Amino acid sequence: MNFGRGIDNKGDTMSLTLGGGPLAADAPTTVNYSVDGPRHALYLHPFPRRVRAELAGTIVLDSDHGHLLHETGLLPVLYVPMEDVTPALLTATDHTTHCPYKGDAAYWSVTVGDRTAENALWAYPEPKAEAAWLRGLAALYWEAADAWYDEEEKVHGHLRDPFHRVDARQSSRLVRVMLGDEVLAVSGHPKVLSETGLANRYYLPPEAVRTDLLVPSRTRRHCPYKGEAVYWSARIGEREVADVAWSFPHPLKDGQDVKGYYSFDHEALSIDLENQH
Repeated sequence: MNFGRGIDNKGDTMSLTLGGGPLAADAPTTVNYSVDGPRHALYLHPFPRRVRAELAGTIVLDSDHGHLLHETGLLPVLYVPMEDVTPALLTATDHTTHCPYKGDAAYWSVTVGDRTAENALWAYPEPKAEAAWLRGLAALYWEAADAWYDEEEKVHGHLRDPFHRVDARQSSRLVRVMLGDEVLAVSGHPKVLSETGLANRYYLPPEAVRTDLLVPSRTRRHCPYKGEAVYWSARIGEREVADVAWSFPHPLKDGQDVKGYYSFDHEALSIDLENQH
């Protein structure tokens, strides 16, 4: 059986607004309540820590009063008071966009020295009545900054969502990974990692993996919860299949339980599970 593609190449799936969460477009029907509101939901709540964004070596956003906006179908977005973005670095532009749920957005470019991030900051000067609490708040495109910091820790990808959870547990299932007739890995002592909105992933200890059949890949993907994943390709004779496995050699806190373990997923693989007792 296959479990769906690897990690993070489709983005992390949040518990509220994506992947069947209560504010998602595919919200569950296994509930004893109804949401009295539009199909497209907005939910703003305070982010509890200081956040900073850096461009060209200069902090352009520094806020202790940020808020995360959860919006149906989207990852959460940080909004901060407009005054927490350095005013001298901002230039208003003519660019506008319209959101049917939030209103008309105004944009500013952010300039540090000879670096300009065009239309990098947006806000809703006159938000729709149902989103009036956005007045005075602004958001900076994540990719417009060179670096983001949650307190003193550098953050990749996006801020950690407080509604996202990662749990790893020891399992007794027998996991067998095959590429054609060749066994790549087999273990009766894997760890199963459950992550909000994602299929379970089985991680196998290195001694259970035919590492002689794996070659390092240049692929790297970063998970804000587990850390940077390094990928491995399978090479059997003249055949090479790219990115069949990944591991976390230096994981963040939520990946510590699978540190150095290998997880496999690729359409060319056969991955079988068997209960041993």
